[in-house]
This record gives sequence, structure tokens and C-alpha cells, in this order.
Amino acid sequence: MSEAAALPGQPRGGVLPGPATARATNVLAPNPSAMTLDGTNTWIVAEPGSDLAVVIDPGPLDDGHLSHVIATAEKAGRRIALTLLTHGHPDHAEGAARFAELTRSPVRALDPALRLGDEGLAPGDVITTGGLELRVVPTPGHTGDSLCFHLPADRAVLTGDTVLGRGTTVVAHPDGRLGDYLDSLRRLRSLTVDDGVHTVLPGHGPVLDDAQGAVEFYLAHRAHRLAQVETAVENGLRTAADVVARVYADVDPSLWPAAELSVRAQLEYLTEHGLI
Repeated sequence: MSEAAALPGQPRGGVLPGPATARATNVLAPNPSAMTLDGTNTWIVAEPGSDLAVVIDPGPLDDGHLSHVIATAEKAGRRIALTLLTHGHPDHAEGAARFAELTRSPVRALDPALRLGDEGLAPGDVITTGGLELRVVPTPGHTGDSLCFHLPADRAVLTGDTVLGRGTTVVAHPDGRLGDYLDSLRRLRSLTVDDGVHTVLPGHGPVLDDAQGAVEFYLAHRAHRLAQVETAVENGLRTAADVVARVYADVDPSLWPAAELSVRAQLEYLTEHGLI
């Protein structure tokens, strides 16, 4: 077994720009960081043989990257007809307005403030641009407006920041809520069990070829962290910063501010459920 195959979700290795499935192609944005990993994965999705494409998460406001996305679609003989957003964080959505100008295409999102055009997105919506079928899956938790997109023909799901290709995601308190996030992970697990989804096309990091394994790992990780936070509080730690220093001691300290958001969400969850 390869090293990658032994990791949760069986990542394909490095982040590889280019085709990931029959319908999805990745264009990697040049914004790597501790939080964005290798950078934002901008996905071009299209039905084989169609001259129309959908772009998911155009990424940061970087004209070079946006132009590269357009050129990649055009090289395949396609025009970008629609832009979708998984959520409103700048590394996914900041370039959307400029991208809409360049492509003359509408932007659809759950959050009305991010939309450009007459239509938004709602749970259960089905996108059919150019014969493509993308199903909108509500997955709040990382943020309140987080969505995933189920691509049934490829047995794949585009997850934004709900499931990453490497590591785990932040529950961005106060907008993100842990209870919502756990429900969203269970919803994604149902897609793997009931709908045959086996590939995760994440917003950051490599493609995962074991979607169910990835989601199960996330659920187990969240349960483990929650138990650690509960124990820390029982041992007298009261502030989120103190809990982070204890529970996330194995994490790079540069990531502690993000971890503190997740801890605040965990403390809120434990309080709401009468556990602390």
C-alpha cells in the first residue's frame, strides 16, 4: 500500500492541476498558506462534449489566476456560463465579481450578498448547465453559508472547505457551528453510503479517492477533539486560548488562532448540550 493510500481518504498525493474526473478539472490558485494549504482549488466542471462549463469557487482576486481559469476552459473548447460559490470566504469568493465581468456569467451562492444575477442557490437545487447535473447539498458548519455540490455522474462531491484534501477544517465560530457541522458530515456520509460517492474534490489539498473514509475520519476526529475540550474544562481551563494551548499542543502555533475559533464552537456546543 502506498503512503498516500494509507492516509485518511486516500489522497492522490500532491495537488495536481488538470483533470481529476471525467467532468472536473482543477486550476490551482497561487495563494498557498498555512490555512489554504497549496492554494485554492478552482474547479471547472462540464459535461463531456458540451461547450458550456460551470466554475466552482473562482478563488482570490487575482487577474492572472482568473484569466488562467478562463484560458483552461477555452482550451477545452468551452465557455464559462455559470459561477457557483461553496461559501463566502475570500480565498474562494473574492474574485467572483471580477470573474463575472470577465466571463459575463452570473454568480450563484447561498448568501444573497454574494450573488450576481437573478438566481441564488438553495438546498436541493439541481444545476443543469450544458447537460451537466450538479446537486446542491447544504453543509453549514464551517460557515453558515457552506454548500457542497454532488456530481453524481462522476460519483464525486465538491466540498469547498467542509472536507479538505489534507488535515481537517475549522469551524469558524461564531458563524460556523459545531452541531451544524456534525450534521453536515453525516449528510456527506449518507452520500457515500446511499448514493455511491467515492471521490472528494476539495477546496484545498489533493483529491481524495475514499470519500467515506475521509468523512468517517472527520467524524472521529471531531469526537476526539470534543472529548479533549470537555476534559480540559473539567480540569479547570476556562478560556478558549487556554484550551487551545492544552488540546492543540501538537498543532503548529501559527494555526492556534484558527484553532481557537473551533474551540469556541466546541465550548458553545458543550454548553448547549449541558455537558459543561
